[in-house]
Amino acid sequence: MATMENVIVLVNRIQRACTVLGDHGGDGAAASLPALWEALPSVAVVGGQSSGKSSVLESIVGRDFLPRGSGIVTRRPLVLQLHKTEVGEQEYAEFLHAPRRRFTDFALVRMEIEDETDRLTGRSKQISPVPIHLSIYSPNVVNLTLIDLPGLTKVATEGQPESIAQDIENMVRLYVEKPNCIILAISPANQDIATSDAIKLARDVDPSGERTFGVLTKLDLMDKGTDALDVLEGRAYKLQHPWVGIVNRSQADINRNVDMIIAREKEQEFFHSSPEYAHLASRMGSEYLAKLLSQQLEAVIRARIPSITSLINKTIDELESEMDHLGRPIGSDAGAQLYLVLELCRAFDKIFKEHLDGGRPGGDRIYWVFDNQLPAALRKLPFDRHLSLPNVKRIVSQADGYQPHLIAPEQGYRRLIESGLSYFRGPAEASVDAVHNVLKELELRRFPTLQAELAAACNKALESFRQEGRKTTVRLVDMESAYLTVDFFRKLPQEVDRAGTGYPVDNAGTGPSTPVDRYSDAHFRRIASNVSSYIGMVSDTLKNTIPKAVVHCQVREAKRSLLNYFYIQVGSKDAKQLALLLDEDRALMGRRQQCFKRLELYKSARDEIDAVSWSR
Repeated sequence: MATMENVIVLVNRIQRACTVLGDHGGDGAAASLPALWEALPSVAVVGGQSSGKSSVLESIVGRDFLPRGSGIVTRRPLVLQLHKTEVGEQEYAEFLHAPRRRFTDFALVRMEIEDETDRLTGRSKQISPVPIHLSIYSPNVVNLTLIDLPGLTKVATEGQPESIAQDIENMVRLYVEKPNCIILAISPANQDIATSDAIKLARDVDPSGERTFGVLTKLDLMDKGTDALDVLEGRAYKLQHPWVGIVNRSQADINRNVDMIIAREKEQEFFHSSPEYAHLASRMGSEYLAKLLSQQLEAVIRARIPSITSLINKTIDELESEMDHLGRPIGSDAGAQLYLVLELCRAFDKIFKEHLDGGRPGGDRIYWVFDNQLPAALRKLPFDRHLSLPNVKRIVSQADGYQPHLIAPEQGYRRLIESGLSYFRGPAEASVDAVHNVLKELELRRFPTLQAELAAACNKALESFRQEGRKTTVRLVDMESAYLTVDFFRKLPQEVDRAGTGYPVDNAGTGPSTPVDRYSDAHFRRIASNVSSYIGMVSDTLKNTIPKAVVHCQVREAKRSLLNYFYIQVGSKDAKQLALLLDEDRALMGRRQQCFKRLELYKSARDEIDAVSWSR
């Protein structure tokens, strides 16, 4: 059964992993932290410049490792994760930005912090919200995550922008406004607590004081005859949690490199031997502070664990869904690779059919070709010009040759109709091409090489379907030209002369009326009108038969046999060729790898949290 301490370690690990995997936000600023990071508790160290923040952290760690100097020293947030190891194990530190380097010399840790700070801010006094992540493994620490923030200030010094005070406060607020953030408010004892920058900020973001722990430093530097009992006993400013007094190493101790363990012993000696603070000695000092913070962290985790678990489960579901979307990792053997290729092809074929049959865009665009583009193109055909009086006269006269027609100009009719029907070829071929373009736009995107080969095979198949569609639709037009509808022609002589006299009959049909001049404009207009009627009849027919031919030759065949040629190609490939075919997009591989790591992390977190005994 896992212990509560294991879960504190686990929370540390999740926070670190969130950072490694980018779940803490791209720019490292706390404002961009997602829900999971927000749900994980941490301890933010807040104080004014020269309030003793760095010394408090070093006392908790038991190591001298932080940069020192006058003015603003901490210019980037330092996320410090403490990991308790077994007694006797060597202490070491690791930076997130240098994961393969283990630091055992803590003087080098200080130099690395300075160099990493300068890397973003330069050797100026500028600040950056991008944190430095440092993990320390030691038997002398408790499991804890601390965030050292730049010291609050009131005025800009030389080399700093005028907005530096507000910039630092805004950065600090981004962290301490988190509802799960424990605020460690550092105030020096030799200053009036009413002017404490840390307490003022903590009161703004945590009015009830539930999350605030007050730390009073520099107790040994107070004027003789004065003490800080009013603060430590909660009379000057009361917090829900007890104040903790700290005695840091003196500058002389720092100069002499006095060991931090010896410094802790001297700190305890100060409190036990002091007449003012002896009765509080058991609740004073850096060791007590570290244990107090660890206990509070445990309490926060206990209170938040249901929501953390719920959030982890929700994240797992989202990552599983993303993994399904990105596709699972590729097998290494030829059989698995061939299976994956065929599975992808089947998935593509299924989606392709969905585009045509409904549920996805595609089929509606084909219907638009038939219902809008084709009729509009037929309406725009130049029959007005073709059946103009001069053109009708010209074609009929040319058809008659040297022997004028006797009754109805049959050859003239045929030539007018045949040449008019040839105009239908354009809209017929345009419909074929439009549907071909719709079919071509549906592609596979996961594997660039596979996509290219599949697209090439599909395009080859679609091109053959297009050629067959063109042949068939043009053949429909040619069929209309090859054999004109007989009934149409049988009506013409009756309408012209039912009595067989060559003269039009009267409305009663009883006898001839006025003789007809077969070369008058009226006669040719009658011919144009008859041809127009016949072409209109054919147009209505083609409006219905062209879509049928297109669907039969292109859409139906694409649904039935689009990938047949590709399947033949894939079946003949060896293992090496299949591997090349599955040369996956690098960015997509990176996304899947990150997604997989997150998924494993959160599953591990869920399992370990579930294994914890929550009884006290």
